[in-house]
Amino acid sequence: MSDAPFALETDALSFAYPDGFVALSDIAFRVRSGEFVAMLASNGSGKTTLIKVLAGLLSAQKGSTRINGRELRDYPQTELYQLVGLVFQNPNDQLFGATVAEDVAFGPRNLGLPETEVRRRVAEALRAVGAEELGERAIHHLSFGQQKRVAIAGVLAMQPPILILDEPTAGLDPAGEHSMLHLLGTLNRKMGITIVLATHSVDTLPLFADRIYLLNQGRVLKEGSPEEVFRDQELIERASLRLPHVSRLLSELKRLDGVPINGLPLTLREAREQLLSLIPDELIVEVKAS
Repeated sequence: MSDAPFALETDALSFAYPDGFVALSDIAFRVRSGEFVAMLASNGSGKTTLIKVLAGLLSAQKGSTRINGRELRDYPQTELYQLVGLVFQNPNDQLFGATVAEDVAFGPRNLGLPETEVRRRVAEALRAVGAEELGERAIHHLSFGQQKRVAIAGVLAMQPPILILDEPTAGLDPAGEHSMLHLLGTLNRKMGITIVLATHSVDTLPLFADRIYLLNQGRVLKEGSPEEVFRDQELIERASLRLPHVSRLLSELKRLDGVPINGLPLTLREAREQLLSLIPDELIVEVKAS
């Protein structure tokens, strides 16, 4: 195990709003550099508040938050914005440029970078999110999914090593949801960006997340790999969530029909392997030959 400090880390973190509502209570949250970590929770469970604390938009009343081992409060704002990029749930809260290229260029220009470097960063960021053809398009002419990608590009243009996203799949159809998570997985695996996202989407998350924090009412119910978290169906239900559809189907086959499923498959690939293992080899050969 690496001795390097965590990219993001909180200890005993608690936050209450002025009206007395306690949004976070004694949160321990850790993300290593290069990880893909998800906060899985239903609405009102504190995940958006935790994201704002991690990004420096809110200050917790108790506990500490560290980036690369250094207290978040010790970072100047300009340095913090280049370390941690935050993508809001609603792209309208983030996009304000007349065109896509102008919007993505806003952050680098504010850093005082030469215009050649600004243009290079804009081109790279749009390419990274698969939106290079949208540079001259007016923001208000984009689809919702395109707006989400451009919002990510605007943050990537600042070249932060850590990317935090609040419900990046919200409002997208199933195809758009998978496409968005695939994009984030690519940024994580190919560009080495540390990904932290808050979501209540469960069906495609096991394909991409290294670890999951299950949150409920401002507390961490469980932390672990997707297999470890989804194995505890009682906790999933307590958090007002559900198993991935494929897992629920296999679970029902085991419970109601006695199908000898081993473990709990979380993806279609795992389910296929499980079911194929129950079919005699000679029958599979016979079916393929017919």
